Amino acid sequence: MADATTAPPSMMNTAAPPSERIAPRRLFAFLIMVFGMFMSILDIQIVSASLSEIQAGLSASSSEVSWVQTAYLIAEVIAIPLSGFLSRAFGTRLLFAISASGFTIASFLCGFCSSIEQMILWRAIQGFLGAGMIPTVFASAYTVFPRSKFYIVGPIIGLVATLAPTIGPTVGGIITDWMSWHWLFFINVVPGIGITIGVLILVDFDQPNFKLLEHFDWFGLFAMGGFLGSLEYVLEEGPQYEWLQDTSVAVCAAVCLFSAVAFFWRVLTAREPIVDIRTFTDRNFAIGCLISFCVGIGLYGLTYVYPRYLAEVRGYSALMIGETMFVSGITMFLTAPIVGRLMTKIDMRLIIAIGLITFAMGSYQMTWITRDYDFYELLIPQILRGIGMMFAMVPTNTIALGTLPPERVKNASGLFNLTRNLGGAVGLAVINQVLNERTDLHIVRLQERVNWGNATAVETLNMFTQRLQGVGDAALMAMKQLSQIVHRQAAVMGYGDAFFILTVFYISLSLLVTLLKKPAALPSGEPGH
Repeated sequence: MADATTAPPSMMNTAAPPSERIAPRRLFAFLIMVFGMFMSILDIQIVSASLSEIQAGLSASSSEVSWVQTAYLIAEVIAIPLSGFLSRAFGTRLLFAISASGFTIASFLCGFCSSIEQMILWRAIQGFLGAGMIPTVFASAYTVFPRSKFYIVGPIIGLVATLAPTIGPTVGGIITDWMSWHWLFFINVVPGIGITIGVLILVDFDQPNFKLLEHFDWFGLFAMGGFLGSLEYVLEEGPQYEWLQDTSVAVCAAVCLFSAVAFFWRVLTAREPIVDIRTFTDRNFAIGCLISFCVGIGLYGLTYVYPRYLAEVRGYSALMIGETMFVSGITMFLTAPIVGRLMTKIDMRLIIAIGLITFAMGSYQMTWITRDYDFYELLIPQILRGIGMMFAMVPTNTIALGTLPPERVKNASGLFNLTRNLGGAVGLAVINQVLNERTDLHIVRLQERVNWGNATAVETLNMFTQRLQGVGDAALMAMKQLSQIVHRQAAVMGYGDAFFILTVFYISLSLLVTLLKKPAALPSGEPGH
């Protein structure tokens, strides 16, 4: 397979500059696209922090409002791999403009929704159209710019892909606290218009090939939609509905299985497959996708676990959670340029291993979590998490996509981003399951110890009873308070178990980098190199 570093000029993307200098127009166009990708990824977490406000505003039930997230995620996970084909057919400029404008219009209509049904519809459209921006940016980064500039563009997209989910709760909490939940969507409108216009004027990376649309594989699209959409639903809803014991989850699992068989048969036999999975025959890309999948578990998993702990155990508001979580975001922002420079001097496989071990260290420190853990106790683990994420993500992006022949990058970018999102979905499902099972186990164990033979328990119960005298049934209320303490302690112990599992998982994952072929070192782009 030809390598991107040795491919002749004829194989390079038509936009690849003959010199090593990045044209200002091209860089500015790329940064506009990066901001569009940032908006699309941010919109997942920015809304998750304010679902209770949306639920109240639309008079929805808790099960209905969860679909505000689920609809977006299902639509996004279907659209991401599809973007590779569409990018080749429409070209980067047209596809990105359609995605940005569609995302903006859907955001505007989400803000005006008056019922939960309208919100779910427009969120699905918003997720489907906005998803095209994400892999398009990744593909552009590794085909438009010369290899000597990967150390600049790689950290930019890596930072956005990790920073947006991390600071989402912060931004969402601030917007909802200062204005209202409607502005979670309205805030996208002005930037979205600017991005659409900027892309139409400035982007000239490649040319469309509309003839590809004549062979568009509708069967493949429906099979992929059934496979990925039902898989996302099963992973989202499974943990809270006892998996296959729930009828809707069981039906979707069956749809997922049959659709998967149809999808893989189709992409291996179709004249112009909707997704070219043969890209996985490239070892660095396949291992890079596996690492990306596993990094997605930590990226989205901990963006869920930290806020859940702070809300459930500490009783924090959305704004307070955002302020506490902001530490990881700042760390990622400061770490990105350091990683870029290290990639020009150190074997990228070593940087990935250091990142995964650093992430594991941050998780290990949280295995000792108590109900008193606050901002300062979470400070070092979050710093280690931010450093680990950037060290693991940025070189993985470059190894997986930056060493492929340019004509394969557009398709590969969709698959690569899909693995990260699926990793997040699997991570959330597994973490939810671990928290539920371990919490139940600890409740049983604690209840066995908190009995009438336990002097401390009896003393605490008597203290509560005395304090609640005259309020009502003091003995019953005291027993209820003691039960709440037991449940809270069991939940905290469950969090500790989840962090321990993540620690072991990421230490083991660091060994996977030994399977990667050593990539050529990136040129530093400095004079004399």
